[in-house]
Amino acid sequence: MTDTDRAVRKRLEARLAALDETGALGADDRAIVALDQQSVGRLSRVDALRRQAMAAANDRRRAAERSRLIVALGRLDDGEYGVCQDCGEEIAPARLELDPAAALCVSCARG
Repeated sequence: MTDTDRAVRKRLEARLAALDETGALGADDRAIVALDQQSVGRLSRVDALRRQAMAAANDRRRAAERSRLIVALGRLDDGEYGVCQDCGEEIAPARLELDPAAALCVSCARG
């Protein structure tokens, strides 16, 4: 494994760790919303339901990003990292800098 591969692996793993940490921080927003109107007012409940929906959407986004990062680590292990999965051409380093989990070159991503 080259120094570049080690640096890429470190970056991908750091992003995975950051996603996991961020997910743990939002646990309160995912809690079940009480329906007892005596303890929580209607507007507070609506606000809590909105926060819960946003937390669920963020969880889905994090799960998708996590999957992309894990697949990118697999491509790194297989020696296919940085190669477009459609056309087989090299993915531009600037694209990988912006999105280290990118699996497609710019041309194929537009396609």
